Amino acid sequence: MISVAMCTYNGAKYLPEQLESIANQIVPVDELVVCDDGSNDDTIQVLRSFSEKLPFPVFIHQNEKNLGSTKNFEKCLSLCKGDIIFFSDQDDAWRTDKVQKQIEYFDTHPNIDAVFSDAMMIDDDSNPTGRTIWQEIEFDDIAQNKWVSGEAHEILFKGFVVTGATLAIRKSALPRLMPFPTHIPDLIHDAYIAMILSLQEKIEFISEPLVSYRIHARQQVGFGAKVEHVRFRDRFFRDRNEKLLPLQERADKLEQIYQLLMGIPLFPKDKLKNLLLAKEHYKKRAKLPKNRLVRVVPVVTDIVKGRYLFSSKHWWLPVFGDLFE
Repeated sequence: MISVAMCTYNGAKYLPEQLESIANQIVPVDELVVCDDGSNDDTIQVLRSFSEKLPFPVFIHQNEKNLGSTKNFEKCLSLCKGDIIFFSDQDDAWRTDKVQKQIEYFDTHPNIDAVFSDAMMIDDDSNPTGRTIWQEIEFDDIAQNKWVSGEAHEILFKGFVVTGATLAIRKSALPRLMPFPTHIPDLIHDAYIAMILSLQEKIEFISEPLVSYRIHARQQVGFGAKVEHVRFRDRFFRDRNEKLLPLQERADKLEQIYQLLMGIPLFPKDKLKNLLLAKEHYKKRAKLPKNRLVRVVPVVTDIVKGRYLFSSKHWWLPVFGDLFE
C-alpha cells in the first residue's frame, strides 16, 4: 500500500498543480493524508474540491493549533496506513514516474528504509531555473560516491542533503525515528530522519530529478532564504564578534546534535567521532584571541590535523580569516 503524507499551510496558490501531479502518477497511490496547520486561505476548499475528482481517498485533518512543520509531519506520518509513505510538500510537482522509480528501488533494495532523489528547481510560474537542488548544495559525484561507500553520516554532519519533498520511507522504520526532536535549530524532520538512517546505512538515493521543487518567498522551509555573504573588504573592519558568534553557534549546534545522537541506541557510537572533532574545531575557532600572532599556533595545529576541512572543502579560506580578521 502506498500513502502520501502532505502537510499544508496557506498553500492554496500552488496546491492544485501538486495534487494533479500526484493523481497523474504511472503507479497510482492508495491514499493521500493531509494535515493542515491552521490555514486561513482557501487550502481546505481546494483539497475538498480535488478530493472529489481524485482516484484515491483523501483524508484531511485540520490541527486545532499550529504545530509547526516538524510536528505536523510527525502527525501526518502517524496517520498514514501505507507500507511505503511518500513525503509531499504543498507547492511542488512530481514527475509522473516518481512513485514508480522509488517503489522499484524499494523492491530491489529490501534492506533500505528510505530513498530520496534530486529535484529540478522551478520559479513561481513553474518555469525551470536551470539548476537542481543537488547542484545548489554541491551534492556532486564525489559526495555521492562517499555516500554510497558508507560515509553518508559524515556528509550530513557538515550540512543537510536530503530534501523531504523527494523522500519516501518504509512505515516500518518510523517507530525507530519518532517522536522527532524539536529543540535543535534547523534539525527538522527530514534532516533528522536522514541523519539517523544514514548512521544505520539505511538510506540511499536516486540520481534523477523526480520532483519539480518550487522556490518562492513564502515557503516555510527549504532553499527560499537567501544568505548574504560577507564581502572581503568588510572582513577587516567588522566587529570581531560578528565573525566569532556564528562559529560559537555552530559549535553549540554540533554539541546538541552530538548529545542527541549519543542517547539513541541504534548505531555504533564510533561513527560520531568526527562530529565530536568538528564541534571541538568550531569551539576552538570561536575562542581564538584578538592578537593575530597568538592565533598562529592553534590555527596551524588544526591545519596539520586536517580539521579545517570540517569548516569547508576550501579549507584555506577559513584559515585566512582566522589568521587575519
